[in-house]
Amino acid sequence: MKRVGVIILVFLLLILLAVLRFFQEEFFYDPLIDFFYGDYLTAESLPEINLGKLLLATGGRFWLNSSISLLILKIVFEKAEILKISILIYGALFVLLIIAFTYLIADYEQNYNLALFYIRRFLIQPVMLLLLLPAFYYQKLRNK
Repeated sequence: MKRVGVIILVFLLLILLAVLRFFQEEFFYDPLIDFFYGDYLTAESLPEINLGKLLLATGGRFWLNSSISLLILKIVFEKAEILKISILIYGALFVLLIIAFTYLIADYEQNYNLALFYIRRFLIQPVMLLLLLPAFYYQKLRNK
């Protein structure tokens, strides 16, 4: 693909990630949004949560963001190996984080607030793209 086409396509996919973030309250069930906008570090309890619905929405959001991120990585690097390792990383990360997220909500204590905040952040934001893109680019430069 020509360089200009790659840049435009990646830009459009990044816009799509931003749209998902901007309309997060309309698209996804997440009672923790208001909780984390407030003084969550001193909160003694979580808001009323439907755990199954929250896990489904969080997992769906993770895989939606991840699919877009994987598409960006595929377009930028055009190598099947990079896509395969990225899928493995995303899969392993999802399993570990969703287990930790579920545990922290099901067995909530006030001192879990910061951990819950960061685990949720990794699940609902395309943070891995920000880590993998420069890592694979560095590897590409190093292997030239």
